[in-house]
Amino acid sequence: MKQEYQDLILQTCGASSLRVAAKIQTLWSGYGEIVRLHLEGCGRPSVVVKHVKFPEEAEHPGGWNTDRSHARKVRSYQVETHWYQNYLTNQSCRIPACLAARSYGDEMLIVLEDLDVAGYDLRRTCIKDKEIRACLSWLAHFHALFLSVAPEGLWPVGTYWHLETRPDELEAMDDTELKAAAGDIDRVLNECHFKTIVHGDAKLANFCFSKSRLEVAAVDFQYVGGGCGMKDVVYFLGSCMDERECEKRVPGLLDHYFTELKVFVKKDVNFNALEKEWREMFAFAWTDFHRFLLGWMPGHWKINRYSEKLTKEVLHKLKQ
Repeated sequence: MKQEYQDLILQTCGASSLRVAAKIQTLWSGYGEIVRLHLEGCGRPSVVVKHVKFPEEAEHPGGWNTDRSHARKVRSYQVETHWYQNYLTNQSCRIPACLAARSYGDEMLIVLEDLDVAGYDLRRTCIKDKEIRACLSWLAHFHALFLSVAPEGLWPVGTYWHLETRPDELEAMDDTELKAAAGDIDRVLNECHFKTIVHGDAKLANFCFSKSRLEVAAVDFQYVGGGCGMKDVVYFLGSCMDERECEKRVPGLLDHYFTELKVFVKKDVNFNALEKEWREMFAFAWTDFHRFLLGWMPGHWKINRYSEKLTKEVLHKLKQ
C-alpha cells in the first residue's frame, strides 16, 4: 500500500503504525481488494479498507469486460463512496461507519469500521430460518427508514441488474417472450407508488452476523439506489434458498418481512396499500432478476422451476 494511503489511515484513526492483517477478498473483475489492517497506538484495533484500482484490462467470469461494464463499475464505486459519506442508518439496519474516503486518479480508498470488532464476526454460506429472518428484518428496517427518500447521489434505480444498465445482457437473451416483455416489467417496477432506497446487492454474502445470529449488519453498497423494496427481498431469498425451499418457505418469510416493515414505517404511511402493492411486485421483481440471469449466465443455478413459474405468472398478467 502506498505511503500516501497509509498516512491517510494513520491520521484518520490517530494510529502510530499499521500492518496488513489479512486480504479479505479481491474485488469483482480484479478492480482492487478489501483488506483488514491492524492498528497500533489508538483505540481502534483494526479497520477494513476497500482499495479500488481500475485495471487496464478487466477480467470478468462471464466475459462481460466491455467499456459499458467498466463505466458501470466506476460509477458504482463513486455511488458507494457517496453513500457512506452522506447517508446514515441506525442499529436496526447496521452498516459499517465510514472513517475516510478519497479518490486518487484511477484509485479509490474507503476506510471502514471493522464489523468483526463490533461483534458482527460471523459469515454464513448456508443459513437457518432464524438467520434468514434476521436478514429480512434488516431489509425491512432499511426500507422503512428510507421510504419516500429520494436517492440523491445514488443510482436513480438501484440494483446491479437494472435493465437500463444491462442492454448487452438483454440482447444476449434467447427467451424471446421475456426479452420482449422486459421493458414492461421494468416499467411496472419503476412506476410503483411506494419507493424506497434499496441495497441493490443484498445477497447472503453481504451480511455479517453476530454471535447469536439474531443481529446482522450489511456491507457493499455499490448498487444502492431508488426502487421497490421487493427487489432486495427476492434477491436475498434467491441467494440462500433453492427452488424447493422457495416453494415451501417464501410465503411465511414474506409475512415476516411485512410484519417487521409495519413496525418501522412512519404512522402516516398507508401500510395496507404499501403491502398490497409490494406483494404484487414480488413476482415482477423476481422475474426482473431472472431476465438478467438468462442473458448474463444462462447456466446459472438460480435459473430454476420456481423462477420460471413466477415468470409465467408475470407474462400472463402483462397480457391481461
